[in-house]
Amino acid sequence: MSDLRTAYDWFARTAAAHPGETALEVAGTQLTYGQLLDLAERLAARLAGTVGGAPRRVGLLAARSVTAYAGYLAILRAGAAVVPLNPDHPAPRTARIAAAAGLDLVLAESPAGSVDLGVPVQAAGPAELATLTAGPAPDAPHRRAGPDDLAYIIFTSGSTGAPKGVPIRHRNVCAYLDQVAGRYGIGPGSRLSQSFDLTFDGAFHDLFVTWAGGGTLVVPEREQLLSPVNTVNKLRLTHWFSVPSLISFASRLGTLAPGSMPTLRWSIFGGEPLTLEAAREWREAAANSCLEVLYGPTELTISCTAYRFPDDITDWTPTPNGTAPIGTCYPSLDLLLLDEEGRPGDSGELCVRGPLRFSGYLDPAHNEGRFLSDDLRPVGDGSLPERYWYRTGDRVTVQDGHLVHLGRTDHQVKIRGHRIELGEIEAALRQQAGVRDAIVVTVPAADGEPELQAAVSGPGCDPDRLYVALGDRLPPYMMPRRIAALDRLPLNPNGKIDRRAVLTELGHAR
Repeated sequence: MSDLRTAYDWFARTAAAHPGETALEVAGTQLTYGQLLDLAERLAARLAGTVGGAPRRVGLLAARSVTAYAGYLAILRAGAAVVPLNPDHPAPRTARIAAAAGLDLVLAESPAGSVDLGVPVQAAGPAELATLTAGPAPDAPHRRAGPDDLAYIIFTSGSTGAPKGVPIRHRNVCAYLDQVAGRYGIGPGSRLSQSFDLTFDGAFHDLFVTWAGGGTLVVPEREQLLSPVNTVNKLRLTHWFSVPSLISFASRLGTLAPGSMPTLRWSIFGGEPLTLEAAREWREAAANSCLEVLYGPTELTISCTAYRFPDDITDWTPTPNGTAPIGTCYPSLDLLLLDEEGRPGDSGELCVRGPLRFSGYLDPAHNEGRFLSDDLRPVGDGSLPERYWYRTGDRVTVQDGHLVHLGRTDHQVKIRGHRIELGEIEAALRQQAGVRDAIVVTVPAADGEPELQAAVSGPGCDPDRLYVALGDRLPPYMMPRRIAALDRLPLNPNGKIDRRAVLTELGHAR
């Protein structure tokens, strides 16, 4: 185990060892580790001066800019928790998150304008940063965070429609970096993608796995992410990490030619299931690259399992739903699969405990139903020690020693008395010629009962043909009432298929 106590310690250690190496490339600017460290220290002092002391929680309203990355480090250096805020999100949502997080102030690339966040806003755009770096270095803040202090708070979509705060402590992120920082051979000269928005916890992996090893964090423009192959080659990337949906963009553009990404040494995907077909396309295009899947909910600090594909594609093992395995649990964690009766087995809901597990939601009311004691009793209030299990809500099974993701427990539906896994229908659709992506949702029928509808995308998707093909594979009660062919399935800001937006496209807004 590392003796580093906070996320900032991981960056600072590398900056001391490699001050002249490039740490960040973003928006036409390059910063060495020494320059980024100096800027973070100056910004941290500015933040402390704004509130007249050490802040506890600071919102970061910036994206894909020097402000965003130096600001992330500065907030940690000031001993505060980072609360990422997306400048592209609706102002009312941002204001709700700011209130729920209990922010002391917001560090923004530009003044918040019409957004009333109810707390001071410290602008730190290019002009302010130039002024800050031109003057003498201010006194650094005195407070240092400890392992039990919060490193960041990510707000995820809640079932009630209100954002749900997931606080992650420094001991969680240090345990994560202990597990993965040395996994990908990162060092000076490595060039790693930064594809995830800061409001998604995959961004923490991007930043600190890069900086823990002395690599360069290379930030594509948002539009560049829609053309992954061109971006990999233009930016000379050695490591790629994104949601699998971006493979679909590359495939649709016709750019995934064999050997078309020669610089890549590692290709990592997470955030949603990776189909084996998409994995084959990417692997052939990045022939010199190791291919890996990471799985984990935000509550388990980014990822808790990993699966590395065999180098030889002929050694890949088919799975029941055509998606890549999610692998095995990290050694520091325990896992448990519970069937519908709550009994341990080889298939069921994945439950995890250990040092990556968070300590409970920002609003304790959200803990209800999410934790089990060590003797598998439901718990949700009071302290939640590390030995308690977190219920992920994901259904998995064991195949050849690896976990295979079967879908969400809340995506198992009952139609006319039949229990149905939506993922099984989606897998059957994806296996049809011309189908690149597929999703199945439930909508109310004329009699008020739920019925199935599907949306697909891909070249030449013919709903009538697909319906006939499904009829040869699925029983009548699993057949979608309607199959809609879309140019592309809508994605949320984190690149995952947006089920609510699909419902809107199908004329069933919720």
